[in-house]
Amino acid sequence: MTTMRDEGERAVTSESGGGRATPAPGMAGDGTAVAADATATIAAAPARTRAGARTSLGTLALAGGVIALLLWLVLYPNLFVLADSLRSDAGWTAAHYLRFLGSRGELRALWNSIWISVGSVVLSALIGVPLAFLFARREFPGRRVLGALAALPVSLPPLVGVIAFLFLYGETGFLTRGIQLLLGLEAPPWRLNGPWAVLLVHAYTMYVYFYLFTTAGLARLDPAHAEAAAALGASRWTTLRRVTLPMLAPAIGGAALLVFMTSMGSFSAPYIFGGGFRVLTTQVFASKLNGDLAMAAVETVILAAASMVFLALLQRYEARRAYTGSAKGVGPAGGNGEGRPRGGAAGWAWTAAAAGVVVFLLLPHATVLLVSFVPEGTWTTELLPPAYSLENYAALFTEPERLRPILNSLRMAMLATAANVVLAFAAAYLLSRKRFPGRGLLAALVALPWALPGTVLAIALATTFSVDQPWAGRFILVGTAAILPLAYFIRNIPLVTRAALASFRQFDPALEEAAASLGASWARTMRRVALPLVLPGLAAGALLAFVTALGEFVASILLYTHRTRPISIEILSQLRAFDFGAAAAYAVLLIVLMALVFLLGNRRVGDESAGGAG
Repeated sequence: MTTMRDEGERAVTSESGGGRATPAPGMAGDGTAVAADATATIAAAPARTRAGARTSLGTLALAGGVIALLLWLVLYPNLFVLADSLRSDAGWTAAHYLRFLGSRGELRALWNSIWISVGSVVLSALIGVPLAFLFARREFPGRRVLGALAALPVSLPPLVGVIAFLFLYGETGFLTRGIQLLLGLEAPPWRLNGPWAVLLVHAYTMYVYFYLFTTAGLARLDPAHAEAAAALGASRWTTLRRVTLPMLAPAIGGAALLVFMTSMGSFSAPYIFGGGFRVLTTQVFASKLNGDLAMAAVETVILAAASMVFLALLQRYEARRAYTGSAKGVGPAGGNGEGRPRGGAAGWAWTAAAAGVVVFLLLPHATVLLVSFVPEGTWTTELLPPAYSLENYAALFTEPERLRPILNSLRMAMLATAANVVLAFAAAYLLSRKRFPGRGLLAALVALPWALPGTVLAIALATTFSVDQPWAGRFILVGTAAILPLAYFIRNIPLVTRAALASFRQFDPALEEAAASLGASWARTMRRVALPLVLPGLAAGALLAFVTALGEFVASILLYTHRTRPISIEILSQLRAFDFGAAAAYAVLLIVLMALVFLLGNRRVGDESAGGAG
């Protein structure tokens, strides 16, 4: 999608660019083509012609290899799912789709998936957008610190947010028990299950997308637009409705798409809090467990189709509502020119209000930390745990069975991320520097995994790599240690490739041409020129891919075995065993691992950027 691509490129550029000039999108490839044409026209020596032919063959070979790999891993498995949904013992048939359309339960699950995703978009926007305006348009003491804390949940896996909600607001949660004891009730005042519980959990874990996208949009918004509207007599509400929000439409639309796609593929919240409320992701899981693989294939196809229809509708909407603005300067510290930093009673009142909102948003995660110190079997009916110890953390590193999920997650995330880096570098180089047949196909294949929910990917891989047919490109990977790293690798292809592509488009291709003119081979030019310049953006994408793989749950629950189970599955296992302390300890460890990766990685990326700028 053009708007989100531009947003992502500018974001990665601002973080890893080191202040370099950015060529206009598309100029890199076109400039190379023009230079090549001019060289061929002026210098028609046979040696140059043979060198150009060799370069062209090398480009075609590289492009062919990358496209073939993506066709095999991204498109091919989904074709098998589609085929399974249309196949029966008697041959090709549409009976499975007719069975889906004739089942009230299946249609209700489809409708539930759609409306719960739309509701998640609305609720997340109602939290995230005002929060962005609060921290971007108001000046008060502690604004930057509180604004950074409000964005903290973006680095946490959804499953951790789900169990955090459970520990605080569940039937046996701290807040629920406190109200029950305070009012002298015999039963909990509420039951955290059903659609409203799923909506609340989604809004709590996904508001951060609207918050970050809107904050970035407000930072780039020229305050002259609002000032011009005010000079023409427009009220603040009119300016917000007719000027500011339309200018933020691309950012808000991008966040809406991300929340909708995440909600459509959400499994942990409906699985834990849904109760009898079914969505398509839980239906796919249930059908697979019951051995109804044909219906699981149909549900997977329907889920993918619904997600892609929403993607197409949003793209069409954004294409018809294009808003552009040119920034002519930098606004005041508040970002809007509405006044100097506030102190005194008014400023501290805003600080207190903002702090209250942030504490409310982060309280569930503080609850996870508290529960992680509770020994097994000591907390039953009390409001607060009666005993605390470090035995849950000690068990994680002293008991081999407790340590295995940690090592599994680290190993699989590292393997998947390493493969992502190699593929992303090659794909980004081809898309930004070369013109070749199939370039549009490569761009589509790189983006496709992002448009498909994790459940769809897991079913596709389980279907394709569960039989031994080497002649058809099918190998038995299900049940082996290779299937989960493969799933993580495919899921994160768009993320790392977009980061690498933005970095390639950031520096002038003339640097590569200069190295080639000095006699450097293509491999040496890539190693000594392109890779150091692309490395900061590539590393930023790799960091996000690594932490995403560490906490991945949706695909894992359909593909794991007991021997290969990751941390996210072990958290669910401990919850099922009612060992809340161990589950919370795993969750805290996952948070710490992600924080360390971000901290060390950002320092490394900053060093690389500074070195490149120097």
